[in-house]
Amino acid sequence: MANYTITQENGHERHAELDPLYRQHYAEMQARLGADGIPIGEYAPRLEEYFAAMDAGWLLTFVVRCDGAAIGYSNVYVTNDMHNNELIAQEDTIYVLPEHRNGIGRKLTKHILGVLGARGVKRAMVSPVTDLRVGKIWQRMGFRHTADLMTYVF
Repeated sequence: MANYTITQENGHERHAELDPLYRQHYAEMQARLGADGIPIGEYAPRLEEYFAAMDAGWLLTFVVRCDGAAIGYSNVYVTNDMHNNELIAQEDTIYVLPEHRNGIGRKLTKHILGVLGARGVKRAMVSPVTDLRVGKIWQRMGFRHTADLMTYVF
């Protein structure tokens, strides 16, 4: 039986290890959006900005490991709402390798919510862009559908 762990880690320090996951996730998202007629550019992250946000503590990185190997991750921005100063969170990415999609994503989400709640976060927003089925899982976990994401392609 696989031994899964979920930890908050320094995303800047773990970037080299997580980069293959980032690339696979991006390719899956790119293919899904492309199938909807929304082409997106090639993977070219602004690493300096990501690393600065990670080092400053407002972009959190969570890593899922199976027997020590990284098989999933999530990056979550934590900031103060510009309208009322409440602490809020926005999921930047959340991903688990397809061969490990056996409920570990739900456990990752619960872990993240526990950390965010302990930090005093009032709201956490997510968007199931890569795999739309995840939205149904999140709804069963208590997330509420509050808006539609719409995209205009130039």
